[in-house]
Amino acid sequence: MTPPRVSAPVGEMKGLWQGEVAVFRGIPYAEAPVGELRWRGPQRRAPFDGVFDATEWGATPQRVSLFDVTTVPEPTIEGDDILNLNVLTPARGFTNPGDSMPVLVWIHGGGYAAGSAVGSWYDGRSFARDGVIVVTISYRVAFDGFGWLPGAEPNRGMLDWICALEWVRDNIHAFGGDPDRVTIAGQSAGGGAVLALLACERAQPLFSRAISLSGIDVCFAPAAARQITEEFAGRLGIGATVDEFDVFSDAELQGAARRWRDSLADDSVVMYFAPVSGDELLPRGVHAGLAETGLDKPLLLGSTTDEFGDSTVPGGASATDVLFRSTCSRVARARRGSSKTWLYSFEWCSPVTGSATHCADIPFFFDVLDAPGMQDTLGATPQSLATRLHGEAVGFARGAILSWNPASGRRGDEARIYDTVSITASGRYNDVVDAGHHDAPSK
Repeated sequence: MTPPRVSAPVGEMKGLWQGEVAVFRGIPYAEAPVGELRWRGPQRRAPFDGVFDATEWGATPQRVSLFDVTTVPEPTIEGDDILNLNVLTPARGFTNPGDSMPVLVWIHGGGYAAGSAVGSWYDGRSFARDGVIVVTISYRVAFDGFGWLPGAEPNRGMLDWICALEWVRDNIHAFGGDPDRVTIAGQSAGGGAVLALLACERAQPLFSRAISLSGIDVCFAPAAARQITEEFAGRLGIGATVDEFDVFSDAELQGAARRWRDSLADDSVVMYFAPVSGDELLPRGVHAGLAETGLDKPLLLGSTTDEFGDSTVPGGASATDVLFRSTCSRVARARRGSSKTWLYSFEWCSPVTGSATHCADIPFFFDVLDAPGMQDTLGATPQSLATRLHGEAVGFARGAILSWNPASGRRGDEARIYDTVSITASGRYNDVVDAGHHDAPSK
């Protein structure tokens, strides 16, 4: 079969077929952030000279994984051209260019410190099968993406998300997509990225709907971000300047950050990297932004019931409640001026882990229960649950209004319960509805 080709404003690209789905991998949307570009916002890539070969995965910003063993298989691929994206589109996107399909842009998680856009659990083939184009994006992580540094442009990773969305706006029509029907979605830090983009005025023209799975609403104030940088520089034995940080490669900085986190003697969950408030993207932070911006956009958000098990945040509170469950109520409460916020709660217990843990909902969302290693990681997975969760995500991306009542952050809010038998119930977030906002401590 002749490989699929597209001609877009960015140039001509050659992909590969996976059944009835055309896959384009490793398409650079910005210049490699190296040398003089390392500490700057992304610089848009010039149109390709010739046909770009989009048959191989692009380089990943992750150099060091978050843990030795991660739930989601997220490989590391070497190379400098890390600001790239992948597109999966149905065959009909080529046979009937007038059929403009909705688009789902996926932002991976990893605590803003790691993660990869090429994980097999993020395979968008089932969305493409159901008429939704999927774009998965890479972005700078850890200190290179989110570290505050005098003389460096702030929120570089967030600027990468925006640049990728601008690429989608300008080029997705060539793949059969509708740039006016873009849903942004992500899990964990990727879900936090969705919330930050909802709170960002500059990003509003670039998407129409949003889905946050186990999103974190952490946003550092400038003083906290400065403290983290100074402590990190102290551990490295350098000053907090661009010139001194520039001596270290991104791999060395990621390794040092992981050793810093691993040096903790308890089970506390600590985050050193996240979006920073005070710039033109997030002048007042995520929560103030959510109360004012993006209220016209439908948002589906939720969490699993046992995200991080017995792990705590510094101070001893449950990480599951502080970082994930209460985020859902806080966001719904911040958006109470909107009637377009819907909650879900993922409650299916894996026979391997015995609970509904962090990341367990991803393969159901993508309907990829046949992904490698799935049985070892989660055990026997019910296809009926994937059909339900994935099907409602497809409907949402197509523009459907969800069947249960919107949430306002109050006790008794309705939520869709995703389990072996999926129902709608009230009060699933009552235990965290009164929790205040908690930034993740730096130490």
